[in-house]
Amino acid sequence: MPSRTPHRFRRTAALLTAVAACVALAGCSSGEPSASSSGATSAQDKSHSKSTEPPRTDQQDQQDRQDQLGQQDQPAPTQVSIPSIGVKSTLMELGLNADGTVEVPPAEKGMTAGWYSGGSAPGAPGPAVLIGHNDTRFGRAVFHDLKNIRKGAEVLVRDGAGKTLRFTVTGKEAVSKQAFPTEKVYGPTKGSTLRLITCDGEFDAEGHTVDNLIVYGALD
Repeated sequence: MPSRTPHRFRRTAALLTAVAACVALAGCSSGEPSASSSGATSAQDKSHSKSTEPPRTDQQDQQDRQDQLGQQDQPAPTQVSIPSIGVKSTLMELGLNADGTVEVPPAEKGMTAGWYSGGSAPGAPGPAVLIGHNDTRFGRAVFHDLKNIRKGAEVLVRDGAGKTLRFTVTGKEAVSKQAFPTEKVYGPTKGSTLRLITCDGEFDAEGHTVDNLIVYGALD
């Protein structure tokens, strides 16, 4: 993506793409491997990443600078655990694919969650996004039981410096991929927040789930 693109737009567009990719890839196939489950993105998925950016303000530019400073000061996360549902996983770093879509953990590493490094780091201002599979062609995956998490549950994220950050779940929702609450998920936040994303819901005719499950958290 061109370096002249404003930071906030890059993060916004990339996170929206991550959502679209998660719908198509993160544990959404119940059948044989397909182009989608191996990392390709369909034209329909790509359409989710199309968005327009409103005119920027001085306040938004200042927030960008603050976000970048916070990102630089905060070590990358290395592990996530959710004691109430028995989740404990190292975190792989997820970037962008060659076509501009956000990477997701490969199907053969379904029990490993990933952190999208183009967004905020846990502990820095803004939403940190962790993506994990629900199921893959190899079986149940790391976020299979995410639907059972309750408000008030703790999510522990360890960073590369050995510090453990404690987030508290503030809510969750299952949403259709056709009506994803983009601003609610990736919009700027004053404090450090967390979003856990996986697939959810019924399967369509192609064997892909039609919904996303989103869990929201805030740093204690």
